[in-house]
Amino acid sequence: MAVFWGVVLHALGGFASGSFYLPYKQVKSWSWESYWLVGGIFSWVIAPWVLGLLTVPHLTQILRETPTETLLWTYFWGVLWGFGGLTFGLSMRYLGLSLGMAVVLGLCAVFGTLVPPIWLGQFGSLISTTSGQFIMAGLAVCVLGISICGVAGMMKEKSQPEAEKKATIAEFDLRKGFMVAVFSGIMSACFSFGLTAGQSISDRAVRFGADPLFMNNAPLVVILLGGLTTNAIWSIYLNIKNRTYTDYRNLSAPIARNILFCALAGVTWYFQFFFYGMGDSKMGEYRFSGWTLHMAFIIAFSSFWGLYLHEWRGSDAATMRTIRLGILTVILSSVIVGIGNYLA
Repeated sequence: MAVFWGVVLHALGGFASGSFYLPYKQVKSWSWESYWLVGGIFSWVIAPWVLGLLTVPHLTQILRETPTETLLWTYFWGVLWGFGGLTFGLSMRYLGLSLGMAVVLGLCAVFGTLVPPIWLGQFGSLISTTSGQFIMAGLAVCVLGISICGVAGMMKEKSQPEAEKKATIAEFDLRKGFMVAVFSGIMSACFSFGLTAGQSISDRAVRFGADPLFMNNAPLVVILLGGLTTNAIWSIYLNIKNRTYTDYRNLSAPIARNILFCALAGVTWYFQFFFYGMGDSKMGEYRFSGWTLHMAFIIAFSSFWGLYLHEWRGSDAATMRTIRLGILTVILSSVIVGIGNYLA
């Protein structure tokens, strides 16, 4: 039952991540860097601290007593993950929700799942057990599903009229989008490394009385502070370079409405890791495999949103069959990984 609830919690996290970008579509008269920064403040500062303080007793004391080296490594991986989060938003601009998520998170799933057990010296024992082999098979199926989604994207590029592309994704650019998405996928995997580096912070939180279900909310504060550093520097740089800092005092724009939708997007985005941390605590010996589940659910939900928002409108029947096959394959991968954890 613990594994079952772990899968359910990862599904909730995937739904939050696959849906967070939708409120940004309601922001009017602001540049991308402006609404990304405002939403990010809610994602990387307000939500982690509020929920961290509510769920982890003595959070500030735990962080004060954590060795500096642990804090620095956790923060370092957060900074690198910040590059992935930053370019993640750009991927959505150029590729749309369904295709952008598939490419970014496919690479993220591979690196985020494999590197932690290699780093911890567990990879050899992993592939020698039945449960580990199921998990690796699930990862392979996940990569297959993502590849199918990528093929569907290329088919879409060829079959969809240019006017239709621009109508659903104003800045659609397959070449630029794929370059950004590949970089984002690799760097986004650093979040998984940050949780591994901050495991002792989670353990300390439990010793201080935190429910193990919420223990990962403690290192999340540090990881997301790293993400804030990267994203804030770049967004402010773009604000200055493009002179878009005037967005924040542009009275012709619906400022209150924009902040509201940025807050909704930011908090929804944070909930992906809130639920991921809870699911992670339930996944047993091979907890790192939860990263594959997380990525698979995000791709599934974001792909459904992409279909709902007609990002594939105008594509031929073969393209639509291909993207549906890719989504179903990704969902199948999450089932296989769940079985592997159950066997463990």
